[in-house]
Amino acid sequence: MPNKVSRLYKKKWFRIPYLTFLYIFALYGFFLVGTYLAMKFQWTKDSGKVDVNNRYFQSMSDKYNQSFKVDSVSVAKHRLEVLNRIIILNEFYPQNAQHILTAYQDTKDEKLVLQMLDAIDIRLMKNKAYQKEMRALRSRKNDEKVTGLSVYEWMNIAEWKCFKEAVAKDKKYIDSAAQVTGVEPRYIVACLVGEQVRLFNSRREKYKEFIAPMKTLALENNMSYGVTGIKEFTAKRIETYLKDSTSKYYLGNQYAHLLDYDTVTNYTNGINDTMSTCVQRLVQYTNHYYSYLYAAVFIKQIRTQWKKAGYPIDNRPEIFASLFNLGYSKSVPKKHPEVGGSVFKIREQEYTFGAVAYEFYFSGELVDLFPYKRKHFDWDEK
Repeated sequence: MPNKVSRLYKKKWFRIPYLTFLYIFALYGFFLVGTYLAMKFQWTKDSGKVDVNNRYFQSMSDKYNQSFKVDSVSVAKHRLEVLNRIIILNEFYPQNAQHILTAYQDTKDEKLVLQMLDAIDIRLMKNKAYQKEMRALRSRKNDEKVTGLSVYEWMNIAEWKCFKEAVAKDKKYIDSAAQVTGVEPRYIVACLVGEQVRLFNSRREKYKEFIAPMKTLALENNMSYGVTGIKEFTAKRIETYLKDSTSKYYLGNQYAHLLDYDTVTNYTNGINDTMSTCVQRLVQYTNHYYSYLYAAVFIKQIRTQWKKAGYPIDNRPEIFASLFNLGYSKSVPKKHPEVGGSVFKIREQEYTFGAVAYEFYFSGELVDLFPYKRKHFDWDEK
C-alpha cells in the first residue's frame, strides 16, 4: 500500500495539485493566526504622531485661559478686534469670514470668535500679505487675489461638499446622542469629520462611485466600525466603564445603563450577521445613532478622567479628537496635552486627525446645523 502511494505521489498530475492545495491551506491558516494575534495585541493600531503645530495649539489654549479679561473695557476692545480681523480675512477668504461673522452674530461671544480667527491665523502663518495686514489693521493694501475658496484647503474638494450633505441627514441622530450624554453636538461632529476626511484619499474611488451619488457617510466594517470608526475593543471598554464605579472614566449612575442591550431589536443586516451585537449596532446602513452615542460617551469619559486629574480640557476639541483617534491608552492627563493622531493625506497634503478636527470646529462650517454652545458639556443644566 505505501508503495502505491509513493508511486502515485511521483506522478506530476497528482503531486503538483496536491502540493498547491497543501501550501494554500497552510498560508490561509497562517493568515488566520496572524489576524487573531494582530487583533489581540492591537498591532494594527496607528500610534500616530504629534502635530507640527502642537505648540501653537497650546499657546492658543494659554491665551484664552483664565487671564482672558471680560470686563466692559476689555470686551469693547475684543469686539473691535473681532470686527477688524473679520474685515481683513474677508479680503482673502470671504467664505471663512462669513462663517465667523455668522457665528459672532449668533453667539455674541468675542472669546469664541477670536479663537476661530486664531485657528485661521495658524493656516496663514506664511501668507505675507495677510500677516502684513494683521500687523497694521488700518492698512488695506492687498497683494493676494481674493478667492471664493476656504482657507482650509481640504474643505475645497468635492468630497467635503458630499460630506456636508450626508451629515445633515444624520443631524437627528447626532443631536439625540448629544442630548442623552450632555456632549456638545459640534464636538461629536469634530470626531466624525476626522474619521470621514481621512478616507477621502484612501477610498476616493468608492466616494465617487457610491458615497457621493447617494450623499451618505462612509460606513466602516473592518477593524474599525460605523461612521465614526470605533474599534470593537474600544466599544467594549466604553460599555465597561459606564458600569464600573471605581473607574477614572466613570460618569455616574445616571449613565450606567445608557448602552444596555435589549432583546427586542434585531440589528442584523447583510454585512454584520457574523459580528457581535455590539458591532452590529455600529454597522447600520442608515441609522448611525450608536456610532455617535459611543463617540459621545467616549468623549465624556475622557473629559471626566482629565477633570478628576486636575487638568480640564473642556475647551480643547482638538485634544478630544486626538484621543478619540488614539484610544484610552494614550489618554494621560497632563498640563500640556499634545495634538495629533493618525496621519493621512488629502490631495498630497499631510494632516493629523486632531488638527482636522480643530480646523473644522473653529471654521464655522455647518454652524447652522451644529451651532456653538457656551458650554461644551451639560449645557442644559442650571
